[in-house]
Amino acid sequence: MTNGRCVRHGLRVHSTAPETPPPVTSSLSSPPRTDPAAALRSVKRVLVLRYSQSGQLDEVAEQIAAPLRADPSIQVHEETLRPQKPYPFPWPFLTFFDAFPESAHMKPQPLAPLSLTGEEDFDLIVLPYQVWFLAPSQPVAAFLKHPVAARLLKGKPVVTVIACRNMWLLAHEKLKGMLDDVGARLIDNVVLTDPGPTLATFFTTPAWLIWGRKRGFWGMPDAGLSTRQIRGTARFGRALRDALHSGQERGTQPLLAGLGAVRADAKLLISEKAGTRSFYLWGKLIMAAGGPGAWQRKPLLLLYVLFLIALIVTVVPVSLTLQALLRPLFRGWLTKMTAQFECPSGSATDRTALYDN
Repeated sequence: MTNGRCVRHGLRVHSTAPETPPPVTSSLSSPPRTDPAAALRSVKRVLVLRYSQSGQLDEVAEQIAAPLRADPSIQVHEETLRPQKPYPFPWPFLTFFDAFPESAHMKPQPLAPLSLTGEEDFDLIVLPYQVWFLAPSQPVAAFLKHPVAARLLKGKPVVTVIACRNMWLLAHEKLKGMLDDVGARLIDNVVLTDPGPTLATFFTTPAWLIWGRKRGFWGMPDAGLSTRQIRGTARFGRALRDALHSGQERGTQPLLAGLGAVRADAKLLISEKAGTRSFYLWGKLIMAAGGPGAWQRKPLLLLYVLFLIALIVTVVPVSLTLQALLRPLFRGWLTKMTAQFECPSGSATDRTALYDN
């Protein structure tokens, strides 16, 4: 589905900055002087923020960063976000669920000191992130709440990159609110989701996160993104490189339009809203029992796990069936929501051949 109201595919925005006049020489025999400051200004600076537990999101970030890093006219600074108390991978069972109350309430655990001071000046920020319990991961949320982020991102164009199972719509709405809070400009969004069937991922994703079993079992596919998906993200790095060369990051148009950056499934919105509400209410109850890791939370976490399993086995199938039956009545609404969530980059693929190798 395309979303022409969000993007104008194939449009290139060129910088309107005036050209620097050639230096005036004092004599014919004197060579023109080069201005070191002007040469430095011609180099574009890109910040790539990184946090990955399994390593999958790091692979995606590397594919995007590599074409930028290889260009001598682009400087790339990669900042790895490090929680003060590292999150384990694979997650112990209760530790995994113990992260959901603070994730749902956007109350992240603090980060270790950053190498950034906030005084740096970047032309573009690339922000890959995971979805934790229908919200941005705690390390990314912690960064966006950090005082450095407010100074670093103000007025800057940001490209977000999501890698998740399949539910990301409301998490991205929360992240957009956080970017607005620091004055950043969301210029593009890339979304990569697990290609496996939805029902299968209910089993394969937890098996990967909790037991470290990525390979498929019982005839189900492997968990996570495919190798082809990950390698394909290099096209976004190449497109960003070209956009930086022509100064398009200073404009208002997306840089990744026409590259199949995001395909939204608005049918999941009802399920996401129900899940978000559940995480919020139960999270509030569990946080009242104690902080992360407190033994008083464990009985409530076990109770919630049982509630969640019962919900998945009984309510979810009925809800999906009803949604399928009523879908024709909501076709117009679904089309509108899909276009909205695919902004700003869109799902069109008319420029893909230019950047796929």
